[in-house]
Amino acid sequence: MSLAGRTVTALSWNIGVSAVTAVILLIRTTLLTRWITPDDFGTYTFAYAIVAGTSVIANFGLSAAFLHRSPETRDEHTAAATFFTLQAAFCTVWCALMIGSTVLFGRGDLRTALLVITPALYGILLTRTPRMILIRRVVHRRLSMVVLTDVVLTTVVALPLAWRGAGLWALLATDLVRAGVHLILFYGWRPVWRPRLRWSLASARYFLRFGSQSVLAEVTARLLDSLDDLWTGIYLGQTPLGHYSRSYAFASYPSRLLAGPVDKVIGGTYASLKDDRTRLSQTFFRINASLVRAGFFLAGLLYLIMPEFISLLLTEAWWPMLPAFRLMLVFAMFNPIKRTVADLYIATGNPGRVARARFIQLLVLVAGLYLFGTQWGIAGVAVAVDVMLVLGIGFLLWGSRRYVDFSLRRLIAVPVLALAVAVALPYVVFLAWGTPENAWISGGVKALLFSATFLIIWLSLEWRDAVRMIASVRRALSREENYV
Repeated sequence: MSLAGRTVTALSWNIGVSAVTAVILLIRTTLLTRWITPDDFGTYTFAYAIVAGTSVIANFGLSAAFLHRSPETRDEHTAAATFFTLQAAFCTVWCALMIGSTVLFGRGDLRTALLVITPALYGILLTRTPRMILIRRVVHRRLSMVVLTDVVLTTVVALPLAWRGAGLWALLATDLVRAGVHLILFYGWRPVWRPRLRWSLASARYFLRFGSQSVLAEVTARLLDSLDDLWTGIYLGQTPLGHYSRSYAFASYPSRLLAGPVDKVIGGTYASLKDDRTRLSQTFFRINASLVRAGFFLAGLLYLIMPEFISLLLTEAWWPMLPAFRLMLVFAMFNPIKRTVADLYIATGNPGRVARARFIQLLVLVAGLYLFGTQWGIAGVAVAVDVMLVLGIGFLLWGSRRYVDFSLRRLIAVPVLALAVAVALPYVVFLAWGTPENAWISGGVKALLFSATFLIIWLSLEWRDAVRMIASVRRALSREENYV
């Protein structure tokens, strides 16, 4: 199958599985939020932020080096063995340091969480080589099945534990199950690649040289993902962190549903097209335009119905999360394209630009947390995250014109208009005819008015573009070329 066909097929697998898992995760998140206290969520979120934040060093940018097509990685099997050798060494040192420091300095529930999450993530990191092989080949069926199995089994384990009052252990159990799923499905059942150690000085130099260029970008990216949690836990406390973690989790659903499956595919596709500017530009615009439109739609819908969602499905203990969640509308809109834009620079061998953008974002986030977070609590943290994300994406989009051609107006103008009108309409209707007292009716009316308005505006302005995109997808699936 052609590269375009493999990309569309991989996206179909990932988006299909993502739709199923998003429903499961929404149910799981809702029930866990009902059965587990904000304090336990805060402890788990704080511990996971520490482990995930430090684990970036264990990768040292090696994944980006393996994905980037170069003479040193042309022989996939040799490059994979070298990649695994270096990865195993970095991961083992990281895990030992984490466990040792936790035993010496950890206390209470935080210590327990760190001692469980660290070895679980260590096991997952050791499966990165077969995962990157599949991503490099743009073949994602197994990756999708791993995700689906992971979500189903962790849900089956976590919900009964939470219902029986296990609290923090219901959350920790998901990490243990996830590690087992990854190890079994990548190395136990019909393995794509069998682990073997290999040392080549030339290959190792390439991996470490390229990795050293991209590791700063990965470190700052992880800090950007974790710093708001760490700051909130340290300065505001475990309960506010629990509220913030749930508002962040729900605001991340557009990204989880859309960008998660796309990001797994698009890096390999960009790398294959890096020498064909026309096709790379077309792919870049179509992917990000689709993510922007879908992200704006889901963000607006969540913004409107969240009060009814909390009232009907959560408990009163979670009402403090509403202001922070609504302020994260900007985050929910633009987060889906965050990694796909960065993937362009990595695939073309220029991770330094990503590192600079993320360093600027990190400075903005730190300043925003102290400026807004100290004044407005978790709502201020949400504002800081919004500002950081928009500035970073703007910086990367501005520099991406060196590699691709696209119109920023065509990218965002229509979804901005559709979102503004569709969000305003329910408020106008309720102002004129009154707000229904029944929360189910109120939420349903909001969802219906918003969805119909957004889709009508979008299709009326971009119907021809949508038809052309569907036609190109059909051609990609039917065309067969030599393997790229």
